[in-house]
Amino acid sequence: MDKAEARECIKQARAAWDAEDWLRAAEQFERVLAHYPDAKPSAVWWYDAALAHKFLRNWAKAYELGREAVARAPRGEGDPAYWNLGIAATVQRDWATARDAWRGFGIDIPEGEGPIETGFGVACVRLDTGGQREVVWIERLCPTRGRVVNVPLSEGRRYGEIVLHDGEPNGERVVDGGTYPVFDELMLFEASPLPTLEVTVSAGEAADLEALVAAFAEAGFGAEPASAVRMLCACCSEGTHRQERTVQAGAQRVSLAAPEAEARLLLERWAGQNTAARGWSGLAVIG
Repeated sequence: MDKAEARECIKQARAAWDAEDWLRAAEQFERVLAHYPDAKPSAVWWYDAALAHKFLRNWAKAYELGREAVARAPRGEGDPAYWNLGIAATVQRDWATARDAWRGFGIDIPEGEGPIETGFGVACVRLDTGGQREVVWIERLCPTRGRVVNVPLSEGRRYGEIVLHDGEPNGERVVDGGTYPVFDELMLFEASPLPTLEVTVSAGEAADLEALVAAFAEAGFGAEPASAVRMLCACCSEGTHRQERTVQAGAQRVSLAAPEAEARLLLERWAGQNTAARGWSGLAVIG
């Protein structure tokens, strides 16, 4: 391939990129890189080719080309090539490469082997389940993985599952004065063994319902009162949404994440502590 042909390929790659034809864009970049892997602009071509495969969810190729991209990128300066490789390496469960990629980006990652579970604070993730979208809270385990700490309403999704999320926030939640980013889900990384149940509870006061939520949390399970759930349109979901964390007294449905037998024991214990104000019925497994 001569330089004129290479320029034409890059032109076609850019046109495909603008049309969001990620496969053709990647193919054109890769054609040029096969002949000019270390040309002056090659770092950008490697990065864009890897990014196109990320958009395609072709993680093996994103990983392969991402390694080439970071080999030509400066370390410790926030170069996005490292972030994309960190995601792809995480999908491949190559934890050594993932750790090195995050450090190359400029993030302080402790030494270790196996999955990274350092603790990166609390955030939100927009789950995408067959087009059904729902924002849930997560505990971030690393720059791209988080454990779901809500009981999701989306069919097939579970409390405690680990999701892989993108690096750039797409919205935010402002709750009780704190601001939390909302990331888009890239994939379900690790399923949760906890089933989802529903139950109808009656609570004389909001504090009674808070006590139920706390009892499940202390046992390592989840409880999501219907009065605490806010449904948003897609537009609001992707913007800034301000809310207060509140639950209401009275009779309502509560979604639970726990083995059925243990959920039953927790409910009985909770109700027995104040039989005049607390009650429950209709416990059922739904997912």
